[in-house]
Amino acid sequence: MDNKEKIERLATWIEASDYIVFFGGAGTSTESGIPDFRSAAGLYQTEHHSPYPPEEMLSHTFFMNHPDVFFDFYRSKMLHPHAKPNGCHHLLGRLEQEGKLKAVITQNIDGLHQTAGSINVLELHGSIHRNYCMDCSKFYSLQDIMAMSEMVPRCPVCGGIIKPDVVLYEEELDQQILMSSVQEISTADLLIIGGTSLTVHPAAELVNYFHGSKVALLNADPTPYDQRAGLLIADRIGEVMTQVTKLLHRD
Repeated sequence: MDNKEKIERLATWIEASDYIVFFGGAGTSTESGIPDFRSAAGLYQTEHHSPYPPEEMLSHTFFMNHPDVFFDFYRSKMLHPHAKPNGCHHLLGRLEQEGKLKAVITQNIDGLHQTAGSINVLELHGSIHRNYCMDCSKFYSLQDIMAMSEMVPRCPVCGGIIKPDVVLYEEELDQQILMSSVQEISTADLLIIGGTSLTVHPAAELVNYFHGSKVALLNADPTPYDQRAGLLIADRIGEVMTQVTKLLHRD
């Protein structure tokens, strides 16, 4: 089966489904100009003037001990305030409005799903758009953080360090979000997995809660789940979903 036939089958599956759940990772946003982590062009491979590896800089211990180095990396490499949703984000938002898509479960922190109209978005790793003072808990938006001139953002009210509401290494995922994700995946009649290597745990283990027969896996590179997918499309997800949109909605 060639890619054209696979895309047509995915469109058919979507048309026949009533409870679609999407599980996505960094590859969902690469076509929006946001680098992923582990590919050849990913965040972990890019040059940065810090002597520390990205995995260390993105840990809770490092954040607490070296907030200046953390925020230098975070601001320069992880904030993409001008990124726009691509064809994948837009189709998912549209399918939710039509009542077919029930949940987006994402490992991304960029907020592009919400920008494209998705409402029920379960953010496993948090969001750059939520930031809190570690001392007084006052909330700050991404725009607030971007407007602060000092490298380490501090609360104007109490002077405490403002931490992004993102899950760092050594930190646990939100248990309520995990439970909601399990519930959504186990209820789905179609699970679309996209833009994820399925190697980051415990998030990757969530797909094992799917009990249906229709799993569509869209990822440019092989994953440990490939053999279990009923439909495997090794191509750019934004481009694929744009083609699906044309088939579904005759755009």
